Amino acid sequence: MQAWFARRYGGVDVLRLEELATPTPRAGQLLIRVHATTVNSADVRVRACNFPRGTKTIGRLVLGWNGPRQPMLGTELAGVVEAVGPGVNRFRSGDKVFAFPGGKMGSHAQFVVMSENGPVAHIPEGLDFASAASLSFGGTTALHFLRAARLRPDDSLLVLGGSGAVGLAMVQLGRHQGAKVTATTSTLNCELVADHGANSVIDYTTPPVSGRYDIIADTVGAMNFTTAQDVLKPHGRYLAIAGGLAEMVGALRPGPHNTKMIAGPATESLQDITELARLFGAGHFRSHIDHVYSWPDLPAAHAHADTGRKRGSVVVTLRE
Repeated sequence: MQAWFARRYGGVDVLRLEELATPTPRAGQLLIRVHATTVNSADVRVRACNFPRGTKTIGRLVLGWNGPRQPMLGTELAGVVEAVGPGVNRFRSGDKVFAFPGGKMGSHAQFVVMSENGPVAHIPEGLDFASAASLSFGGTTALHFLRAARLRPDDSLLVLGGSGAVGLAMVQLGRHQGAKVTATTSTLNCELVADHGANSVIDYTTPPVSGRYDIIADTVGAMNFTTAQDVLKPHGRYLAIAGGLAEMVGALRPGPHNTKMIAGPATESLQDITELARLFGAGHFRSHIDHVYSWPDLPAAHAHADTGRKRGSVVVTLRE
């Protein structure tokens, strides 16, 4: 089989397409023939060694000093079960599935092995492979942080960076949970964000955000906990989704007026991707695809994501 590798840190030029043996599923595992995957902010961050502020040394110790210890990137995928190992009961050959290896990565390959009990689920009716592949990264991040924030119906939610994969998921899932959602984005993306459920949209090229909010979901590092105080209500929660070590340490102590910062990596679970499938089926959540690249053009997908201006997800398809 073929797979894309980044064996050292750097730009898109470090990516290499290599041949390797197709894995065989062991007991409790399934082999998935990948039809679609994505290139998202996690992929480009690991490839470029561009970790959040204060975490570069820790990141290299954990992920690899001179290059990614797991050089096959890719956090999410969709495809068809090719084979199952002994003892697998949830899936059979031919099932259409989507999966979220997440931080383990490995999705930029023609075949991927997943544990039956891992974050893999059946694709719901009416969802194509490209759309299914792009559900998990933004959707699970939004679910995690909204849970941590203990969002309540009628809370006011400000989403900073509303047009990315995480931002659009936060808008949709926050609105579904009963929040009054305001989101910031660029002039060209205002219609897109409104179409995904924002009650109001702020063009970030206009005067600064005003008003007071129960929750601020900062998907792009547009604020910090100090500047967020100007627009947080007492007992408000600032979600430092793009935060680094300083935010994780700062989250250990409360802010003025009992405000709180929430930071750190999002969880990756079967329960969350199953919930995303349910929400899609109920019409409450969908992914937005900015551009679709072919398998040989995966480096171009990285270059697209490198710009920091993708709308929703960048998808790579392996099969028509």
